[in-house]
Amino acid sequence: MPYSQPLSGDPRSRLGVIVEFGQFLWSLLIIFFMIMYFIVLFSVVVDLFRNHEMNGFVKAVWIVALLFVPFVSLLVYVIVYGRSMGQRQVAAVSQAQQAQEAYIRNVAGTSATEQIAQAQQLLTSGAISQEEFDRLKAKALS
Repeated sequence: MPYSQPLSGDPRSRLGVIVEFGQFLWSLLIIFFMIMYFIVLFSVVVDLFRNHEMNGFVKAVWIVALLFVPFVSLLVYVIVYGRSMGQRQVAAVSQAQQAQEAYIRNVAGTSATEQIAQAQQLLTSGAISQEEFDRLKAKALS
């Protein structure tokens, strides 16, 4: 009969852990701020390596400061480099977007009308015969 009766008079003790509502809210608040801290920390570390105006020694000093005096150095970095952090982020996003658009244009290839126009130019220049032009045209339209 070991599990038939709770260990104490409180029925919540069957779960093995009694957590008051205030403790639960406090834990949620602590977890929220920890997640916020790590998000800001990772964005600062990424910005450190994205910043090409800083030399390696200064970056190393910031990394050491972030390791040994984390809250103060993180706050100082965001205050000092906050505006340029945003500018570097916007530049990186626009560069990635341009690269993606160029890749899509490259993969998509040319349209059927462009292919037929190129084949027509080859036909008029005498590089291909009428039969080859008709074959290229049929391939472009298919």
